Amino acid sequence: MNDEKFALKEIFTHKTSTHQFQVHWTRLGNPAKPAKPALVFIHGFPWSSIVWHDLASALETRYCIYLYDHPGFGQSPQIYRNDGTESDLDPALILRAEASAALFKHWDLKEPPHVVAHDNGGLVSLRLFIEHGLKFASLCLIDVVAIGPFGSPFFQLVANNLSVFQALPASFVDGLARSYIRTATHKPLGSQTEDLLAQQWQEHGSQGPARFLQDIVQAHHRAIGEVEEQYPRVGSQIPVKILWGKNDSWIPSERASALFTALNARELVFLEDAGHLVQYDQPSKLASEVAIWLTMHSQ
Repeated sequence: MNDEKFALKEIFTHKTSTHQFQVHWTRLGNPAKPAKPALVFIHGFPWSSIVWHDLASALETRYCIYLYDHPGFGQSPQIYRNDGTESDLDPALILRAEASAALFKHWDLKEPPHVVAHDNGGLVSLRLFIEHGLKFASLCLIDVVAIGPFGSPFFQLVANNLSVFQALPASFVDGLARSYIRTATHKPLGSQTEDLLAQQWQEHGSQGPARFLQDIVQAHHRAIGEVEEQYPRVGSQIPVKILWGKNDSWIPSERASALFTALNARELVFLEDAGHLVQYDQPSKLASEVAIWLTMHSQ
């Protein structure tokens, strides 16, 4: 894999009346030479744009692909208040969606993009459409966090004992992050892939162990609010497909069926022998499903 190709060399800075964001991003391909439909990938937690590299490589000849790291993930620094202090928790991902909406508008795309989202990137994508009025050509949701109930015993343990976990050596938190990441796949992750996914949470990584713990606490308090009431109109206005790892131990398949109904989605496909991180369990099947979907809904 050509790491240089995926380097997030572009930096978008956005400031609101209360917060400031810096988002690192990149684009694969020139949208005008020849004209290609735009395709945006949105990652979740505890990931970064790295999880999209294989799928982006499979699709880059036909689409102009946009990759980015959310603030506080991968190469993008965390969100700060305008006074320079760290932002409060964002359990409903309102600030994250605000940063993504500003980035989409900065791109000034000529036509609505296709959007593919994973994990809590799904909630971000739905907020972009429902609350920020962004137009999508299609929406593909992969094992997303978008419908309750939320949380897990692990999230609750960390949230209720945060000071204890914060006092642990960084190497212990690194081990915790790695153990958590390993549970995301149905098949064992290779050591090189595990290192790649865990490196941002290491002591000298781009985010560090404190950020990992903070996001665990944030996930424990996950909330959707009134946006869920608007789910039914999503599928009535844009084509929606849901892909789900049949063996997802993080979010059970019953949640996929409930989301399919709530969104009035057009397709629901379960991928066999795949966990939450379908990108690594079934990369070829995932690429095939996404490619067929995009072809159906590309002009």
